[in-house]
Order: sequence, then structure tokens, then C-alpha cells
Amino acid sequence: MKKHTLSVILITKNEADRVEVCLRSVSDIADEIIVLDSGSTDETVEICRRYTDNVTITDWPGFGKQKQRALDKASCDWVLSIDADEALDDEMKQALSQLLSQESIKETAYRLPWGVTLYGKTLKYGRSARSVLRLFKREGAKYTLDEVHETVIPVSGETGTLKGLLLHYTHRDYGHGLDKAAQYAWLGAQKYHRKGKKSHGLVLALLRALWTFFHIYIIRRGFLDGSVGFIVAMTYAQVNFNKYVGLWLLENNRS
Repeated sequence: MKKHTLSVILITKNEADRVEVCLRSVSDIADEIIVLDSGSTDETVEICRRYTDNVTITDWPGFGKQKQRALDKASCDWVLSIDADEALDDEMKQALSQLLSQESIKETAYRLPWGVTLYGKTLKYGRSARSVLRLFKREGAKYTLDEVHETVIPVSGETGTLKGLLLHYTHRDYGHGLDKAAQYAWLGAQKYHRKGKKSHGLVLALLRALWTFFHIYIIRRGFLDGSVGFIVAMTYAQVNFNKYVGLWLLENNRS
């Protein structure tokens, strides 16, 4: 029997081909599902309304602000923040259900091991071999208001790691991956510029890209993920290069 309630928060736009897998994975354990949609033109909203009445159509202020809006609507003890291209695997669903059935939980947040799945392969190494903080006590938690790569700041306390995998179907295809990488690089450049960070020139942008590839592919053993691991390491290197080129152009008023 559950001792703690769970809010699931989700932000969407044009995710009709993926969002139902996400919602189906949390529908049995969520006490409420909160969706903020920023103007989908496909069937995303209709699909979400099959799982929850709490769907709001809104504008797009950036990732951090949008997730904070969703968090502000949550009312349960715990919050699970999930993306439309993610889903809990069976082991993680069971672990989360068991956690919410405990009389008391000493941790105030949990990291969820990511199961990044690309081009038919779930990656186990490189940058994909990490855990993301997505489960946290609602009271006192807040998001950074960054345009991209926002983070949640939970109330102070211990952080645990949940068993299982948060499956992440990050790209629909290679073209979508390229578009997403370009968007994140440009948003990252704008965020750094707003915060006053300096690029220190184009040569350093290239060196950063080379280091990113080496770090992901060699140090974090991305090569063990085979050809897909190589593609991922190259993609992250390109994103980092493009981000600092964008920052350099913004600094010089040439963007």
C-alpha cells in the first residue's frame, strides 16, 4: 500500500509518436499527471488527455521556466519529472512503487540511471552511462530557469539512486538527432552569453570539441558501445564546438 503520493510532470510539443509509451509507463503509479504543452500541432494533446485531465496549453519560455511551471502545479509528496521521449522500464517501475510504499524515506531526491537508446542500441558507456536527478520531494524543490540543460534543486538532504532504467529514446532518426544537436548548441551559446561566460576564441572551441570526444569515447569507454558509441561521441564533440562558436559570434555581435 502506498504511503506517499506521486506527481508526474511532463512538458510536450509535437510528441504524438512517443508520448504514449512515456505515459503508459507511469500511469499505474502516478497519483496525478501534469502536462504542459507549448502548441503541439499533432495529436500530442489528445493522447495526453487519455491519461490525465491536467493538460495546459501554454507558450514556450524555455526548458527551465516551463518545468518550473509544471512543478508549481504539482500537489503530491513526491515529483517525477519525465520527458516525452523517456519511459520507466519494468524494474524501475517496481522500485519506485516499493519506495512509495515505505513508511518513511530518508532521502529527499533520487537519481535515475539513464538507458539511452539510439539506432536500436541501449548504450552502457560514454556520456550515456550516467544517472539523472528526476525524482524528488516536492516541498522546497525548484528548477534553475536556464534556457536548456536546466536542473532541479531539491531540498537539502541525501540523494539515492533508483534501480532499473529510465529509457531515453533521444532521437527519432539521424536527421532529428542533427536538428536537436544544433538547437541545443545554439541555446547553450545564448545561455553562456547571458551569464557572461567567455569563449576565449575559436581555437579553444576546437580544443574543447577534441577533448569532449576523447573524454566520452576513450576515458568513459564509449568505444565499448561500438559504432553507435562513436557516432554519439562525435555528436557531443560537434555540439560543444558549435556552442562555443555561437558564443564567440555573440560576443563579437556577428551572430
